[in-house]
Amino acid sequence: MNLKPNFLLNNEEAKGDRHRPGSERAGYFLHGSHGLSPRRPLGAELQGIFNIFLERLKNEITRLTTVRTITLITASPLKASSIKPAALEPVLSELPPLVDESDMHVSQLSITLLTCVAKTCPSSLAKISSSVLPGVFKLVHSPLLQGGALSAILDFLQALVLSKATNLGYSQLLKSLMDPFHSPQCLSDIHRQSYHSAARCVAALCSVCPKETPGTVSSLIQQVKSHSSPESAGSWPSVFGGGGEERQFGRHEEIKTAASCALGSMAVGALNDYLPFMLKEIASQPKRQYLLLHSLKEVISACPASSLCPHLESIWALLFQNAQCAEEGTRNLVAECLGKLTLVNPDQLLPRLKQQLKGGSALARCTVVTAVKFTIIDHPAPIDALLKDCIGDFLSTLKDEDINVRRVALVMFNSAAHNKPSLIRGLLPKVLPHLYKETQIREDLIREVEMGPFKHTVDDGLDVRKAAFECMYTLLDSCLEGLDVLQFLDHVEEGLKDHYDIRMLTFLMLARLASLCPAAVLQRLDRLVEPLKATCTSKVKAGSVKQEFEKQEELRRSAMRAVAALLSVPEVERSPSMAEFANLIQTNADIASIYQSVQGGEAPA
Repeated sequence: MNLKPNFLLNNEEAKGDRHRPGSERAGYFLHGSHGLSPRRPLGAELQGIFNIFLERLKNEITRLTTVRTITLITASPLKASSIKPAALEPVLSELPPLVDESDMHVSQLSITLLTCVAKTCPSSLAKISSSVLPGVFKLVHSPLLQGGALSAILDFLQALVLSKATNLGYSQLLKSLMDPFHSPQCLSDIHRQSYHSAARCVAALCSVCPKETPGTVSSLIQQVKSHSSPESAGSWPSVFGGGGEERQFGRHEEIKTAASCALGSMAVGALNDYLPFMLKEIASQPKRQYLLLHSLKEVISACPASSLCPHLESIWALLFQNAQCAEEGTRNLVAECLGKLTLVNPDQLLPRLKQQLKGGSALARCTVVTAVKFTIIDHPAPIDALLKDCIGDFLSTLKDEDINVRRVALVMFNSAAHNKPSLIRGLLPKVLPHLYKETQIREDLIREVEMGPFKHTVDDGLDVRKAAFECMYTLLDSCLEGLDVLQFLDHVEEGLKDHYDIRMLTFLMLARLASLCPAAVLQRLDRLVEPLKATCTSKVKAGSVKQEFEKQEELRRSAMRAVAALLSVPEVERSPSMAEFANLIQTNADIASIYQSVQGGEAPA
């Protein structure tokens, strides 16, 4: 039976919206006719078909199906040559406004289209240097550029330089990337992220133009050595990997950090050559240890597991030699390396990590528990089943005698509750009593420190309490069904009278609970109102600095947001305390203005 495409499309259109899938079936037919059946080309019928498509694109109901149909047809690999440069000109003219940081996804798709054009029809790119390309380079310097959009730009620049377009060669593209960093007027407006993005772009160009690389690297090394701009110089070591590891960079921390990451990136490509050197330097250069650990982290993060496996033992041994470092920043970096390394071979390394809990100092236990945090990632991983079996052993450190171990255990618990709540749901009955215990103010951890003629109160338990309340906040979203809400509210009530940071967090929790568990909140309402009222009516002492006034104002506004959430609870008017507070809000001009500012001008009913 010989059915013409026009008949198919018109017949499906006559059926209307009820048969939208029919348009796609017609599209499959056209896909075969146009691309896969060279003996029966559509020829002159194409124009009529395209006219039908054009009409359907104007109809909101049929637009999506039509786009899918056109996608099917254009996906044919056999008729790419039918697209002429002249046909692409109007398409390219539509792209400039689409390449903009206001919509990174559309920008990514637009740049991917440019990459396809550069590969299949490079002659069409002659005019983009004055139209689309400025927008692409502007995007390179955007602080929002990352992930897929950045990868799309890297692919595009490589395709562009390989297209051999006369006005879009290596030198022109490199100049466009580098010029903003050489202009004093532009430097002040450049975000730090753009240094990284531009460096990635230069590296992408170098990787496909090996003959140009030596000259570029030499130029960049001179910029690093000159120190004319530490911010700019600090980004360029990541282009060429090395060049920085043997040089003292003085006080410029950005350059040091960039050089350490560059060394790690370089080692990924030649692991057997650079990793032994890196491990030796970490062991023998205590002043450079922190930066070299950054290099090692880069290696562990970027290297394939198959490449790292032969070196696991030497890396593991070195990391545990530094697991008890007194410097917390270095210790956290060691923990991150251990966690990422455990992900490479969890069957072998997770049991060994667990074994380390039984001995060693409190600092070593802190490192081990923090390492576990870095094994809990936000997507499915082979380690998940193993973690579920042993995470209870790591959470047992919530009972550790050292307060710092308990603090990092809470941070690890929070990470699990946020990223993989299934790991800890079954353990909540055992864990929650220890969590709630850490929310309590301990007088034995509060001390006075004399600073000249003044006495300053230091609360050594504040950080662990903050970590505990942060866990509680996370559990509201991930494990609400495992909570005794009334018991939970008891500890929220105590948090309403605590330190500024904790009160801010409990105000958020209270607003969330008013929405999730209104009946339970109603039972505790009279006890919750008093601390909220105390915060909303509090005043800053006369003579306080501006920051204290701003801090207190934000505290009052946050408390009032919680009050507004409570006022929306059904049957809230049955609470005498809440009714009295609502009346105070209406009659007190100061409090009323705060309420109206958080509610958009409305007064409480």
